[in-house]
Amino acid sequence: MDDKNLMESLLQTTKGISDLYLHGTIESANENVRCAFDSSLNRTLQMQKQIYDKMVAKGWYTNQNAEQTKITQARQKFANG
Repeated sequence: MDDKNLMESLLQTTKGISDLYLHGTIESANENVRCAFDSSLNRTLQMQKQIYDKMVAKGWYTNQNAEQTKITQARQKFANG
């Protein structure tokens, strides 16, 4: 496995873990458990950002800017209900 594939795998894993921690935070009835999930979620989101930033710096993760017309259409769609 090359470095790019390894980083992609790490990014996908941290995204998946973030989703689990988010649901744990939302669903926790106990404040101590909720705080533990919330803390873990924040640490995982920080890791995800670091991985993402490294991938962008190496040109392994590119973003496409949305066209202004599509942004306007989406805004209107959700503003109108």
